[in-house]
Amino acid sequence: MPLPRFFVLLLLLLPLGAVWAQTRPGAAPQPGPRPQTVKGAPVDLQHAGKLSGGDFNGVKIRKLLGSVVFKQQDVLLYCDSAYQYLERNEIEAFSNVRIVQSDTMTITGDHGFYDGNKRLARMTGQVVTMRDPRMTLTTTALDYDLTRKTAFYTVGGHIVDPKNTLDSQQGFYDTNSKVFVFKRDVHLVSLDEQGQPTDLRNDTLTFNTSTKIAYFDGPTRIKSTQGDLYAEKGTYNTVTRVSNFARKAQIETPGYLLGGDVLVYDQVKLYGVATGHVSLISKKDNLVLRGDQGRYWRALGRTKLFGSRPVVRNISGKDTLYMAADTLLSVESRLGRASQRPILYAWPKVQIFRGKMQGRCDSLTYDRQDSVIYLNRDPVIWQARNQLTSDSMNLRFKRGQLDRASLFSNAFAIQEDTVLDYNQVKGRNMIAYFRRSQMARIDVLGNAESLYFTLENDSSRSGISKSYMSGMNKSFSASMTLRFVDNKIKQLTWVTNPDASYTPIHELKATDKELKGFRWRPTERPTRRVVFGKHFAADIKRAKPKAKPKAKAGKVKPKTKAKARPPRPATPKAAPARPAAAPPAAAATPR
Repeated sequence: MPLPRFFVLLLLLLPLGAVWAQTRPGAAPQPGPRPQTVKGAPVDLQHAGKLSGGDFNGVKIRKLLGSVVFKQQDVLLYCDSAYQYLERNEIEAFSNVRIVQSDTMTITGDHGFYDGNKRLARMTGQVVTMRDPRMTLTTTALDYDLTRKTAFYTVGGHIVDPKNTLDSQQGFYDTNSKVFVFKRDVHLVSLDEQGQPTDLRNDTLTFNTSTKIAYFDGPTRIKSTQGDLYAEKGTYNTVTRVSNFARKAQIETPGYLLGGDVLVYDQVKLYGVATGHVSLISKKDNLVLRGDQGRYWRALGRTKLFGSRPVVRNISGKDTLYMAADTLLSVESRLGRASQRPILYAWPKVQIFRGKMQGRCDSLTYDRQDSVIYLNRDPVIWQARNQLTSDSMNLRFKRGQLDRASLFSNAFAIQEDTVLDYNQVKGRNMIAYFRRSQMARIDVLGNAESLYFTLENDSSRSGISKSYMSGMNKSFSASMTLRFVDNKIKQLTWVTNPDASYTPIHELKATDKELKGFRWRPTERPTRRVVFGKHFAADIKRAKPKAKPKAKAGKVKPKTKAKARPPRPATPKAAPARPAAAPPAAAATPR
């Protein structure tokens, strides 16, 4: 190649070296006139097979061929041929170019340029590699500062160490601190002890090749066989495989999504800790758990939420079930055991809210596969004006609606009537049936007792009908059945050896109006605001009732209610012949 062509190439490359020196990461802007170049140690020629030289436009140039070797302090430069600019203390090297510093760092490429005064090198070629004892970097163009020991590329790079590979469009490497800074399309693949890959992708990543810790800022996704992680700030240790995530952090598995403000996850122990706005979402059954703190055991398939009354929301059909407690524990399928039943545990001070039904107990188990809720330790259920209590009970749902409630031991049902008296029934066990979220029937099984007030209607001169108590029915039987219409008792049927009596109002005493064990507990009935708490406060706004339409202007005639016939006290019915312990014939849900 003629000498003038190399000289022109030199003039083109010199500005590139200066621009890189001014724009490398961390370099301060240099406004104003460029300072004069400081003279550095001369680059000495150690070996060459052939040397020739001369002046070109006043510039002294050496042309070197065959196993060329240069040295400057701790730097050695090898190539097949080179041009040496003596007055500028610069080298342009061609073919099999290699730069070695202190026997620890090596850069190879097809074409290189070295500024001996600034100790700056630029290497280009189809494959440019940089190697140190910890990693290998591959790119097509690399700038290296041999004084600061920093490297920079902007055309895409690929880094490999024994357990990690990393790709990015831009990268900056400080060989002193062993820290890489990557930008644009960053992709890190890390292998665990079993050779299983973990895949990290983002746009800004700092990686320490000594500690093997990755620091990221911006949307980041980590995928592995144990689940996917996402966050917008945090760290990831590729050795211990512990992630410390912040800002919208979450873990995603095929069935669940766990998130929080801060999330620490150990991929070896399969254990995670989440704090601040913690949420667990079940993708299969519209289940959402929210709290302030959470623990996640992936191998056991368990997630525990606590702190500031965590709440669970389960959307099913038109109704939504909310449950709050001091602690919530969700159990899903274990790794390798897909047949595990999904179960939710809640304790203590459990509160339930679902439409017109509310409840409370000390501990609860929710079998989400069979849609059955088991309530333990002093459970209470309120539905409209009805209250159900027992030592323990379970609620069974069907097609998203409450279908039945089974009460075990010391079962007691109370209904507040329109004149604030309390119809009561108690027994050993009970089964309450519901239709369209309303009470339809109660079967009392064993030692059944009932206390039922009869009401009379009186129409005043204004045409307004009023109800008043006329007397009280009291009965005993082995079993009995109560039927409801519009959540009101309409029929009482005795089964097996009934004993009933009627007492008119003027003979009633205050002590006669309550069965033993009577306890009306309206002050304990949880409200929507109490159960939802801060975690689902937004749902309260969405559940506001619609405004009533305004009445049209003009005179409206007062409507008078039709006189209602006074209900008659229920009379005993003969029971069909059957064993005393058998349930009543009307045990099926009425149609």
